[in-house]
Amino acid sequence: MSLSLARFALHSRVFSDVATTGNSNLRLISTLKNRKFTSTATPRAQNKGSEELLVVVGAGAAGVYGAIRAKTLAPNLNVVLIEKARPLAKVKVSGGGRCNVTNGHCVETMMLAENYPRGHKELKGAFFNTHGPVDTMTWFSDHGVELKTEDDGRVFPVSNSSSTIIDCLMSESTRLGVSLQTGKAVITASPTDGGKFLLGIEKRTPSSVEYVEADYFLIASGNGKQGYSLASQLGHSIVDPVPSLFTFKIEDPQLADLSGITFPKVKAKLKIENLQRNIPQLTQVGPVLVTHWGFSGPAILRLSAWGACVLSRTGYKGTVILDFTPDVHIEDVKSILTQHKNKFAKQKVANSYPTQFGLMKRFWKYILGRQGLLGDILWASISKDSLVSVAHMLKYCDFSVKGKSQYKDEFVTAGGVPLSEISLNTMESKIQPRLFFAGEVLNVDGITGGFNFQNAWSGGYIAGTSIGKQAVSAQLDEANSRGQD
Repeated sequence: MSLSLARFALHSRVFSDVATTGNSNLRLISTLKNRKFTSTATPRAQNKGSEELLVVVGAGAAGVYGAIRAKTLAPNLNVVLIEKARPLAKVKVSGGGRCNVTNGHCVETMMLAENYPRGHKELKGAFFNTHGPVDTMTWFSDHGVELKTEDDGRVFPVSNSSSTIIDCLMSESTRLGVSLQTGKAVITASPTDGGKFLLGIEKRTPSSVEYVEADYFLIASGNGKQGYSLASQLGHSIVDPVPSLFTFKIEDPQLADLSGITFPKVKAKLKIENLQRNIPQLTQVGPVLVTHWGFSGPAILRLSAWGACVLSRTGYKGTVILDFTPDVHIEDVKSILTQHKNKFAKQKVANSYPTQFGLMKRFWKYILGRQGLLGDILWASISKDSLVSVAHMLKYCDFSVKGKSQYKDEFVTAGGVPLSEISLNTMESKIQPRLFFAGEVLNVDGITGGFNFQNAWSGGYIAGTSIGKQAVSAQLDEANSRGQD
């Protein structure tokens, strides 16, 4: 249904306040039963008193953080969070239920921005300088959450429970008087002649839609269709969303026998046929985990993030080349194998192998199997060419990627509202005044390690600050106007 209804309503018009938990601050313009309407012109509903309304779509990390910030700066601003599911659902499952709050090792802006496949150029400006990882950690610490930084830089609550983060955010929003409405979805949005937004809010029962007039509108709905639809209705373009942060499906029956093996340090390179440009980030170093379907682990997930767009165009087909001895030059690998052969000539190749490589026996047998060297072959029987082939396999072991698997519940997408259409200094739309965005609804996504949440905290904070300042300024202007009268 078109929201050119900004100036139209039902024959039986209702102008009242919608009751909310703790507040009565949604100004109801009309309730639409069964979505039947007639185009009877009516004047726009007027605000009660001087209070303005901020509606935030999405009670995730960015939405809740932004609502808290706006309400902190502008206590008289009515702030309503609308969430169709459970608030902070992704916070709950992130980090295996521990909540990877941010990353404590990448606090310098230039270094931090490099962890965003979409956004690494744009985020090198004021975005993280305004509210970066240190600011995030300070905020949670100031609100009673003890944090710890692990060896890889990931920051978690000391409690090792995401509930600690959720309780902190919900407690602060409640204390400030932010209203939360769940089981509802904003489905339509259009600007009014007065510079506001007429929002159509669908309740659990799809036969009823409420119309609300908001002074400020923050879309922080994550990577769902809801936010993209609302942004489009308000004049924004959308970069088609594609999955990011996924594991690789590998076509190799023998690899499944290695499920559960973790390699602490592997150099992984993704090759995609007919790729016209060089993407340095398609080579990553880090842990790799063998799963029953293929490969996972930080190095693979980073590859998936940087290769998300090109992989989507190839149907998630490509080749991943793994170096299982990244700190050892191939000539040294050959030398180590030759020395081992000379020392253990009478031992079976399958039972004896160099410990310098740090490999598990199951994987060693897999490498031998790919070279046709299994059985009772002795080291003395291994030719020089076979040694070279084994060395090459350890350094350049190729696997055919035949698809992707979603990374548990921490699903991240590339795509969304282009960053060129918003001001990163304020998170305000360049197309529609008083419209703001934060979080994954934007074409920003980070690799694993707390970077996606940091994008949410930073964007929510900046948007909330901008909205709060505008609301305070509007209140002062109104007060001065009354004083002059």
